[in-house]
Amino acid sequence: MGRGLTIGEFAVVTHLSVRTLRRYHESGLLVPSTVDRSSGYRYYTTEQIPSAQVIQKLRELEVPLAEVRKILATDDPAVRSELIAEHLDRLQESLDRTRAAVTSLQRLLRPVPGDVVVELRSEPARLVAGITDVLDLPDVLSWYAGAMAEIDSAVAARARLGPPGGHYGNDLFTVGRGTVLVYRPIADPPNRGRVQPMELPAAELAVTIHSGPHDDIDVTYGRLGSWVHDHALAVAGPIQETYTVGPQDNSDPNTWRTELAWPIFRLSGASGE
Repeated sequence: MGRGLTIGEFAVVTHLSVRTLRRYHESGLLVPSTVDRSSGYRYYTTEQIPSAQVIQKLRELEVPLAEVRKILATDDPAVRSELIAEHLDRLQESLDRTRAAVTSLQRLLRPVPGDVVVELRSEPARLVAGITDVLDLPDVLSWYAGAMAEIDSAVAARARLGPPGGHYGNDLFTVGRGTVLVYRPIADPPNRGRVQPMELPAAELAVTIHSGPHDDIDVTYGRLGSWVHDHALAVAGPIQETYTVGPQDNSDPNTWRTELAWPIFRLSGASGE
């Protein structure tokens, strides 16, 4: 058997630099098949090429070295796939956050005059079938999906009096944990499992429409808040959202229309439109 591939030859066939291969050796991630005692030269076998390429792809996906070791340490393809999938899920969440931040920044840096139109509306009291809970802010999206599925299974489509909605307590944003309510309007709400009949009180609302994905919905809320402040109004309750067109209606986020509303009252002694 020959001496194997030198570190330079191995670097060429794997597209990993000599410096990187040395670092992987020192960390125990990819140990050469032999190291010449007199010269210190490292030699690799052709059987190590796939392992080197797996390491390269994992590092391109920003998998931490400790996790790369765990992945390489198992010979079970199912376990290896599960470990990689867990990291891909985390990476997707990070990409989603990055995309949302970029979308918001682009809209903030290139504002379009009049892209947020606000109206004042008097909303009467309504009966709804709802589910409510106290949640941490990062858990709201996953909780919402389960809660709405449960409501929809309890409320027949023909009995629904309007699109679904949600109320989000101020503490959810000020301290990161607060009350969340999701619901569907219905004349005769059922009492089944977590789904309970509730009455939403009458309210005076400042309302605007957010069109498209929710990546930059925070910008729309900011402009709604500015309008409320500029018109000498104050917020008198939780954020309210109505999903006139949402994921339950169309899987394309570009078609979504979300009504944003804040219960408001006029500040004492202030004048405004």
